[in-house]
Amino acid sequence: MTTATAVYLLVTSGLLSAAVRSDGINFYSIRPPEGATPYPRSFKCFTCEQALDNYSCNRWAEDKWCPQDTQYCMTVHHFGPRGKTKFVTKRCAGLEDCSRAGCSRHGNTHHTECVSCCEGLACNVELPTNYTNAVFVRGLAFGSAAPGGGRWDYTLLISLALVALFQL
Repeated sequence: MTTATAVYLLVTSGLLSAAVRSDGINFYSIRPPEGATPYPRSFKCFTCEQALDNYSCNRWAEDKWCPQDTQYCMTVHHFGPRGKTKFVTKRCAGLEDCSRAGCSRHGNTHHTECVSCCEGLACNVELPTNYTNAVFVRGLAFGSAAPGGGRWDYTLLISLALVALFQL
């Protein structure tokens, strides 16, 4: 077996195992629905109530349209003094709810609560963990959940590497 073939088999088996595992889900690849929507500019957010962690919340988020009186997606992250997540809550929110964006320490329970809000289809993928990302972000493109290409950048890089190997 040549070196190029061995590398190809290793890379493809790694990609296949990543695709099969459930923790390899790309939550950034949310696409707007193609059918009818309940009202103009309707949207969806990741939604959960006191999930154990961010992955569980996103993985099992209820797939429903946000109410018409909401415009944003909200994430509330409760974690302990060492950064260990206690629970995650995500939901649709209005402007008044999002005024809570930021972090606050709760001295009596020894935990921190960070709140973030964003505008756009399923934009609340990530967890707020400190003052730099516990913010209220407005004006994202409608239907834009992903901050970048994510998995496509990785796939393109591997494809280019494989093409270069086979041309040796």
